[in-house]
Order: sequence, then structure tokens, then C-alpha cells
Amino acid sequence: MLISVIYPDGKHDMVKDYLLTKMIEQQAIRQFKRSDGWISIDSDKVRGRGRKFYNGPERRQLDPSIPPELTDIFQ
Repeated sequence: MLISVIYPDGKHDMVKDYLLTKMIEQQAIRQFKRSDGWISIDSDKVRGRGRKFYNGPERRQLDPSIPPELTDIFQ
């Protein structure tokens, strides 16, 4: 899927969706277009910003049908 972006120099482009997070992290784009409109990297909540890792207790529940000997691969 292609995503419309605007670079810091104002140029418009279309980029592959899997490149978007990296471009946001590297501040390589100023805006990108979602289905509900243009998103500004500096002022709107976007992926790729903030903490990279969750530093807290595990809250996800493992499927009880998974045999115990296999659950260690999920931790």
C-alpha cells in the first residue's frame, strides 16, 4: 500500500506503508495522510514516537489450550 507523505522541504511523495514508521522515527517526513486526513508528525499522535519498549508487568493472557512446555517461547 502506498501512503502520501510530505517531506520537510514541502515535496509530496508516495511511500510504501512498511517504510512509514522508520521515516517517522528518522523525522524524514513532516506529514502523512491517513483515511481521516493529513497528520502532522510534530503535533499529532503517531506511531514510532515515544517509548520503544513497555516497562511494566505482563498483562496479556496466554491461551490455556497451549501446552505448558510451549509457553516459554512466548516469554
